[in-house]
Amino acid sequence: MDYERDSLASHTVPANLLALDEEGMGRLVQQFGWPRYRTGQIMRWLYQRRAKDINQMTDLGHAERTALASQATIPRVTGCTVFRSIDHTRKLVLTLSDGLTVETVLIPDENRLTLCVSTQVGCTLDCGFCLTGTMGLKRNLKPHEIMEQVLTAQDRLDPSERITNLVFMGMGEPLANMEALSEAIRRLTNKRWGLGWSPRRITVSTAGLAARLKDIAPLGVNLAISLNATTDDQRASLMPAVNGIASLRTLLAACRRYPLPPTRRLTFEYVLLAGVNDHADDARRLIKLVRGIACKINLIPFNEFPGNPFRRPSEGDISAFQTIVRQAGLDVFVRKSRGRDVLGACGQLGNLAPQYAEHVLTQIEPRC
Repeated sequence: MDYERDSLASHTVPANLLALDEEGMGRLVQQFGWPRYRTGQIMRWLYQRRAKDINQMTDLGHAERTALASQATIPRVTGCTVFRSIDHTRKLVLTLSDGLTVETVLIPDENRLTLCVSTQVGCTLDCGFCLTGTMGLKRNLKPHEIMEQVLTAQDRLDPSERITNLVFMGMGEPLANMEALSEAIRRLTNKRWGLGWSPRRITVSTAGLAARLKDIAPLGVNLAISLNATTDDQRASLMPAVNGIASLRTLLAACRRYPLPPTRRLTFEYVLLAGVNDHADDARRLIKLVRGIACKINLIPFNEFPGNPFRRPSEGDISAFQTIVRQAGLDVFVRKSRGRDVLGACGQLGNLAPQYAEHVLTQIEPRC
């Protein structure tokens, strides 16, 4: 134990407490020679009380806090800009330690407040209707950088507000960063020291990495799959990278194998693009694709952004598509577009187009 304490003291770079999982925190506590229950105490301060300073941890003695502060820090994000939409959606742009930025969005809707969280800076995929895809992949986010989005959003809430739902539908493909995603969900759902969220209030969305769907099931969260096309040719045109990984047939077969609990359903997301995939024949093919799967369908009218050739369908075409699917006995909903004026809606996160920046920058809140 003395050797471990000497080894800890020799470190020149302070430990980032937020970067440690429960096992790593346990090793740190052990190196100090403290009782094991200190692990839970420290982690409760990080996640349940959102501590930004070790001296806030008042259930540790003064000597313990001094020792911990000499070897570790809580480097919460300090660079954060908030864009507020006319519909009260808030887009938070967080600056990471390496200078890259990541976006998370608070979406109010009647008695719900949903946080849309990112898992990558940029994206591995190149879906033609998504602004994030134009960035390419800068890097995967680490578990604590995913959690930082949640903690910072909580810091920005009004006293009467509470986040009710969390969706991994921000920048990036969550299943392409599976290890970090799983660890973040463990911290979100842990009831002893984490945020104590019910997995049922968390949804993970994938563009269709079929082979990795099975890795989501043990986490107990909801799963959403982006289809956006009803033929492989159509999907290869709209989503070339992911369709090259798994065809529609392969993806739907994986969905049918997915171990759904009796009361749960998959969600299929379908971005409607005017004149591209919003025809009556598309609706009828969609019905056949999902037949026999316990599911609901979310239709997402395309959210336009500068430089993209696709257009949003008319309200009449959206309604007609929904009606065809509904008449087949499926639960189908049109998702409201929120935060479009600050590039905060579905498919709009990422690079701020120069011709849009001046407008968006007029809607910045005071910095976090």
